[in-house]
Amino acid sequence: MRAEMENIAEAIGKSLKLLGQRLDWETAPHRLEEMNAMIEDGDLWSDPARAQKLMRDRQMLMDAIETYRKVERELKDNVELIELGEMEDDKDIVAEAEGSLKALKEFAAAKELEALLDGEADGNDTFLEINAGAGGTEACDWAQMLQRMYVRWAEARGFAVELQSEEPGTEAGIKSCAYKISGQNAYGWLKSESGVHRLVRISPFGKGTRETSFASVWVYPVVDDNIEIEVAPNEIRIDTYRSSGAGGQHVNTTDSAVRITHLPTGIVVTSSEKSQHQNRDIAMKALKSRLYQMELDRRNAAINAQHEAKGSAGWGNQIRSYVLQPYQMVKDLRTGHETSDTQGVLDGDLDAFMAATLAMDVAGKSRAEAQADD
Repeated sequence: MRAEMENIAEAIGKSLKLLGQRLDWETAPHRLEEMNAMIEDGDLWSDPARAQKLMRDRQMLMDAIETYRKVERELKDNVELIELGEMEDDKDIVAEAEGSLKALKEFAAAKELEALLDGEADGNDTFLEINAGAGGTEACDWAQMLQRMYVRWAEARGFAVELQSEEPGTEAGIKSCAYKISGQNAYGWLKSESGVHRLVRISPFGKGTRETSFASVWVYPVVDDNIEIEVAPNEIRIDTYRSSGAGGQHVNTTDSAVRITHLPTGIVVTSSEKSQHQNRDIAMKALKSRLYQMELDRRNAAINAQHEAKGSAGWGNQIRSYVLQPYQMVKDLRTGHETSDTQGVLDGDLDAFMAATLAMDVAGKSRAEAQADD
């Protein structure tokens, strides 16, 4: 087998080893059997929240087991096909198997990164907030561009996207918005997007000048039933107000929107659905998620340093630059990853940027360090 293919097979083997370590392969089939037995319990659905969590955990385990078996099986089969093709001097078989092996390497590397999403809340759903920063109308338009980018990314992954609140800009775009994004490892993928995003472009608002705009993106895990966050009634202030809807049939006619202020920390969360009761529930969940994120920050020095240094959405605090003029480039200032496909990124093609951050530092380890673990 050619040296190139040997190196590819070796890389797949390393990814497979890491997948097995993260999955705890020796016990995985037994854990799945236990979950299957629990699902057959007739009393399970008397507690819908517990049942849904079990079903979700079971599906994640099944997917992980299937991924491990797929990589293991296809690695073995393609290596054997290459060796057989070389023995019989069948170049077509060798070429086909080599192509399959290259594709498997990319697949295994992607799954390896997903397996590294083993932080305490990485598997949770997430809240995502976008706020326009320095730049006036330009910044509000930029915030709306980011809104579209993240919604497209999430929908392409099959995640559920729920708009929690939105404040329109004075002339264009949005001043802020908040979403709940639900799906496997939603928080784990999106957490690396927290920070200030900088845009450089020719103004679309008749100025004809090159403008720099800023917007901040902050990501917080949705607190599930396994995480207890206590919020004392005397620590919060709840205000109701009339939401500024989109017009027409969507205008709220009552003061149904809810704003909750956490007095000890100054955290403010809002929700502007039609039902005030629903808004209170949504806002309280968002508040608990923000408080939980603060606790995660205290535990993790790297994340804590990032959030302490975030400052205002302006110069000196950006994590990523999107340059549309005089050249085309999106560059992450933490990892150095960059691309000239600016339109693709703004259409939601963010996986490479997220993967670069995961590879650099996931759960306190670089990818190389994780591969080196026994």
